[in-house]
Amino acid sequence: MSQLFDDTETALSASASRVAARAGNKGQQTKAAIVDAALGLATQAGLEGLSIGAVAELMRMSKSGVFAHFGSREELQISVVREYHERFEQEVFYPALQAPRGLPRLRALFANWMRRTSIEIDAGCIYISGAVEFDDRSGPVHDALSQSVRIWLDAMRRAIEQAQQQGHLDTAVDAGQILFEIHGLILALHYEARFLKNPASVDRALQGFDNTLARHGAAQGL
Repeated sequence: MSQLFDDTETALSASASRVAARAGNKGQQTKAAIVDAALGLATQAGLEGLSIGAVAELMRMSKSGVFAHFGSREELQISVVREYHERFEQEVFYPALQAPRGLPRLRALFANWMRRTSIEIDAGCIYISGAVEFDDRSGPVHDALSQSVRIWLDAMRRAIEQAQQQGHLDTAVDAGQILFEIHGLILALHYEARFLKNPASVDRALQGFDNTLARHGAAQGL
């Protein structure tokens, strides 16, 4: 009889574990769907345009249902920043690693960045809109945004330094200066294309990148 009770208890415990796992998976799926919807909303309205109520309406959920997954509007905003950063890495950074170190990888990074930027001319960029919204504010959302941007710029800087090590770019030039000029092209592209509707902005950004490489290139590298 004791063995029967033990076996029954074990079976009930295993069943409860499976139910909990299914509930956990469903909960994660729901949370991911909420973040996806919130990201779409944030690209149009900005991070400050996010609210528990707006996302709940978009998801056709109750406010309490959305709140249960995040606990606060701030946590929802941070989750959106992290999701945006992860997608940015998957689309821009990781594919470029297939290119050889040096100028080929730097060109691949910029090409992927430009491709992403061209799409975001219509959809909006969390990094740029977020910088405008949180540039003079402190707190976790500002910190999450700042950290994400710094991680990406550090990756670009490493690619520039590798190009210098490979003899493709002049080692006498500060890598930070080259990075500043390349980053400036992306920011100018957003302003010209999204705000001024300049149809030549993409071509000018690409030409600017080539000009930067030519100006800072080592003779044997270019």
